[in-house]
Amino acid sequence: MMKSDDRFKRIYKQGKMTVTEIWVDRVTGVNYLYHVDGYSGGLTPLLDRDGKPVVSPVINR
Repeated sequence: MMKSDDRFKRIYKQGKMTVTEIWVDRVTGVNYLYHVDGYSGGLTPLLDRDGKPVVSPVINR
């Protein structure tokens, strides 16, 4: 369960064993892509076609 004071909010999830998620920083609005497969995973800012971070409107804090 998400608490109202959590800084990050998951806005997308796909998969069960191999998981891809998108998380939004509630302070900056920057979107992050998280991917995990087995025992390895990674997190990176989600970029647009120009290589700039995807920024969503800031979600209520």
